[in-house]
Amino acid sequence: MITATEEDRAAIDRLVDEHFDAEVHQDLDTLLATFADDVEHDVVGSGTVSRGKPQVEAFYRALLADLRLESIESVRRYHGPDFVVDESIVHARAIGRPFGFDGGDRPVTFRLLHVFDIEDGRIRRENAWLDTAAIVSQLT
Repeated sequence: MITATEEDRAAIDRLVDEHFDAEVHQDLDTLLATFADDVEHDVVGSGTVSRGKPQVEAFYRALLADLRLESIESVRRYHGPDFVVDESIVHARAIGRPFGFDGGDRPVTFRLLHVFDIEDGRIRRENAWLDTAAIVSQLT
């Protein structure tokens, strides 16, 4: 079994923490800088996979217009030498129509599971799994 070194883990943690912090602060430039140029971004259930920074930027512009992220609390992380699986709790305000639901400026909390593939110190692939049942129960 190939495992991540402490140095690998620390570098991956810094990158993922920077990514989450940029989402919370709606800092699109910093957020995009965490990605490789040829990134693949897949939010399971959204119906589309974004490829490359321009498509990922369009996804995040729409998401951040609909959902104001207040915090992302990492619950646990599993590391490999070039990947991380992160389980988090997201606290946000639904200010638009996040995930197709009328937000009504209401708070929403949900679990989020990420699988990040890391290459050359950047996120090469992001795969995100949302607790849609929690989102639906709070916004409908």
